[in-house]
Amino acid sequence: MSRPTSTDFSWSMRRRLVLAFGVLLVVFLGLAGFVLDRAYKQSVAAAVAERLQLQVYALLGVAEPEPDGKFFLPDLEEARFSQIDSGLYGLIYDREGNELWRSPSALNLNIDPAPMLSSELLPGQTSYGELGTEDQGALAWASYRTYWEPLDQLFLFVVMESTAPSAVEIREFQSTLYLWFGALTVLLSVAQYLLLRWGLRPLQQLAQDVSAIESGTQDQLEQHYPRELLPVTDNLNLLIKSERERQNRFRTTLGDLAHSLKTPLAVLSTALQEQRSSQNFTEQQQRDMSEQLQRMDQIVSYQLKRAVQSNQAVLARPVPLAPVLERICGALQKVYRDKAVSVDLSLTDGTQFFGEESDLMEVCGNLLDNAFKYGYRRVQVKAERKGKSLLLEFNDDGAGIPESQRNFVLQRGARADTIKSGQGIGLAVVVEIVSAYGGELKIERSEWGGASIKVRLG
Repeated sequence: MSRPTSTDFSWSMRRRLVLAFGVLLVVFLGLAGFVLDRAYKQSVAAAVAERLQLQVYALLGVAEPEPDGKFFLPDLEEARFSQIDSGLYGLIYDREGNELWRSPSALNLNIDPAPMLSSELLPGQTSYGELGTEDQGALAWASYRTYWEPLDQLFLFVVMESTAPSAVEIREFQSTLYLWFGALTVLLSVAQYLLLRWGLRPLQQLAQDVSAIESGTQDQLEQHYPRELLPVTDNLNLLIKSERERQNRFRTTLGDLAHSLKTPLAVLSTALQEQRSSQNFTEQQQRDMSEQLQRMDQIVSYQLKRAVQSNQAVLARPVPLAPVLERICGALQKVYRDKAVSVDLSLTDGTQFFGEESDLMEVCGNLLDNAFKYGYRRVQVKAERKGKSLLLEFNDDGAGIPESQRNFVLQRGARADTIKSGQGIGLAVVVEIVSAYGGELKIERSEWGGASIKVRLG
């Protein structure tokens, strides 16, 4: 599983913030729109009720009862009371709910007056409501109870008005409201994204600087960051510095250790040669001691190589691949001069390895040595970078490695060919280094029939 990069986390943080603020913005504007819409509807309803109340007072001002109990309203200031189906209607009822008068505009009006004839309504009080009709649609009404002292009777004055104009007014307001709130949502979303991008820019810069340090193109965090990030950047710089100092001390100590171990081994080897000449040991004893000294030297070399190799490419500087391969191939062509091996280096321009140069030398040196040793006339090396991984491929035209022995030859001390010289630890060292860099090694058959060893580092 690949390790997530700093940039991945930065983008993830931005997405979370944009999503959170986006949801908050939509909820806030939605609630604000709902409140404004409700408040406007209530204001329209209040305005309708106020108009109906004024129309009731207008009817009361001109109403004159007749001897037969009917009412006569000679001068109606509101012209719509005189126009049939005008949308404004007036009616008068007695205590029992009998209709005593209706305006000319209500001649075609067919309604059920029951909802307006409330017996609990006291003189001087007004009730409001809304009812539906088949012909005129929804009507808002106001019912006012009055006491006529000369006649000692209670009457009910009712004024009704069509709600269609109010509904049109509300729809127009809603359309305007939604349009402006939609535009405001888009505008605020863009502004929010730009502000978040500006606010998170220091984190993006930090992620880029960390990636540059990982790739080896930058030694430390050099940008000026906001003071909130200074404790993080200062501690990271301190950590990078201390880690590099520790690596340098480690290499120095290992060099001293190598020198300390190699010198006694050289003394022992020299002493063995002297004893061999004096014939103090039998031939078998000399052979056994020589073998054990060689074995000790191999173990020391192998363990030192394991110790100095990097366990990861973090904080490493880039190593150009072409010069390393050319140097190794040049040396091997001298060693295997009699075979006249032809080498084909197929590298992508500017291919680099992010890690210790000694690790790269060890991997390429061992694999190229095997290719020269077991190949006949041709050796090919391919290299390219894919993302953060370096892909290497070593091909030869030799006999190849049988599939049944491919796992066996990767074990330390294992050799598929016991005729040629060698100790069988070269591939084991390569496997150790490749594993330390989080890579893998595969053995396949090349297009020439020989071995094809594919390595991924990183």
